[in-house]
Amino acid sequence: MTAAAPVAARRGGAAVAALTEVDGRRVAWFRLDGGQHRGAIGPTEGQVIERTVRLALEAGVPVVGEIATSGADVREGVASLVAWGRVAKALADASGAVPIVLSVTGPCVGGPALLLGLADHVVMTADAYAYVNGPRAAASFTGVTTSHTDLGGPDVHAGRSGVASMVVLDEGEAAGAVADLLSYLPSNHLDEPPFWPTDDPLDRPSRVAAGVVPDRPTASYDVRTVIGDVCDVSTFLEVRAALATNVVTGYARLGGMPVGVIANQPKSQAGTLDIEASRKAARFVQCCDAFGLPLLTFVDCGGFRPGRDLEWRGMIRHGAELVHAYANATVPRLCVVLRKAYGGAYIAMDSRGLGNDLCLAWPKSEIAVMGAPGAVAVLQRKTLAAIADDGERARARAELEADYAERLCSPVVAAERGYVDDVIDPEDTRRLLTAGLAALRTKRATPRSRAKHSNTPL
Repeated sequence: MTAAAPVAARRGGAAVAALTEVDGRRVAWFRLDGGQHRGAIGPTEGQVIERTVRLALEAGVPVVGEIATSGADVREGVASLVAWGRVAKALADASGAVPIVLSVTGPCVGGPALLLGLADHVVMTADAYAYVNGPRAAASFTGVTTSHTDLGGPDVHAGRSGVASMVVLDEGEAAGAVADLLSYLPSNHLDEPPFWPTDDPLDRPSRVAAGVVPDRPTASYDVRTVIGDVCDVSTFLEVRAALATNVVTGYARLGGMPVGVIANQPKSQAGTLDIEASRKAARFVQCCDAFGLPLLTFVDCGGFRPGRDLEWRGMIRHGAELVHAYANATVPRLCVVLRKAYGGAYIAMDSRGLGNDLCLAWPKSEIAVMGAPGAVAVLQRKTLAAIADDGERARARAELEADYAERLCSPVVAAERGYVDDVIDPEDTRRLLTAGLAALRTKRATPRSRAKHSNTPL
């Protein structure tokens, strides 16, 4: 970091702060670490960090924090609780106005750990851990003995809780990860996302993407290959990669413009949507919309994953989070149906009904309530059951499935009804998306008469 202007430099305590630069970007930076009780938050630390966040909001620059804290400073009593509460209020006020990126480089425990949940992105080092209640409290309440790492280590927060956007080896790599994340985000919600000129031709044929998607609906492939080929070369930065691996989220550039990418991942749970995938995607959509990043969605989804446990845990409510996030997004929204788009999951993955701006489909894709085999099994159950001969029944089923697919699953049918803008040659995907994104750069949110905010299905 260079050209630092100190913030509350003589307050002392375990927090230091400055208005400085990270990889050429002006930021409001703070570090919470050290002191008698490692990084304990008391009134002094709370005042320093709160002032730093308020300055970031006023100056319109990102908040970057490095945290290693043992929690609220018990020596200061309730004043310590008030201190981190004021920091939480400041971060909540800054949320959606300026990017908030925090790195955890040691412990982050107790109530102050909740501050991580207010950040847009959290980077954790390999030796970091975070939790609200520690191993001793967990053992006394549940009778189960655990460790700092098992309770709140980086693998837990990367793959289970979703707190960590990225996990890196050490503080040096954490600084690089923070810089990488900021390179896609504007300084504040009123600025344009940073444009990076590219020498990757805008009309480059997407041959790799076209070749990697199998014709067979149940065959697996890695959708990240499609993303990497369609977007500017070597610009895809995946976030929360270990969480809900049936959906992929990350930043990329398309014609030099930053975009947020959401894609079903067929190699994990066949790309179906479940609770965690819906929440992961919804959170990312909302973050991109807050900071003006266009959304690029790749659809290959056979539906919502079935199961009693999922329904009991709130599949309806959490699936609605994704619907709500897309429906309320006002940034340019581009969608490509690669192969399958069935049922409610088709709607949830930024369908025309939710208001996308450009919807393209590959010629062998299927857009329907369900696939032909399932539909025929429901609609023609009695007809097929009446055929005694097994061979004749199989032939009849095949004919009925082919007829259903041609009449109701073809993307041409969806295009004729206006649900898809065009059915395209897969190799033209990059060219058409870059052209569409360029045309939509001037899109602005339509003023709506409404309450101060909607009641999201959190």
